[in-house]
Amino acid sequence: MNRILKESPDFKVENAKRIVGLRNQIIHGYDTVSDENVWGIILIHLPKLKEEVDLLIQE
Repeated sequence: MNRILKESPDFKVENAKRIVGLRNQIIHGYDTVSDENVWGIILIHLPKLKEEVDLLIQE
């Protein structure tokens, strides 16, 4: 996502910068990542991201 944003800052994925931020937090600060936070993201935000990606693939 970070590479995509560098090439296309207006990329049509909601929360793209937050996705990059979460990745960085998981990779570099894994001891500060809350399991509940990650689980909430999986349940709430991942389905929305899948819909957005599916729409982009269809374009």
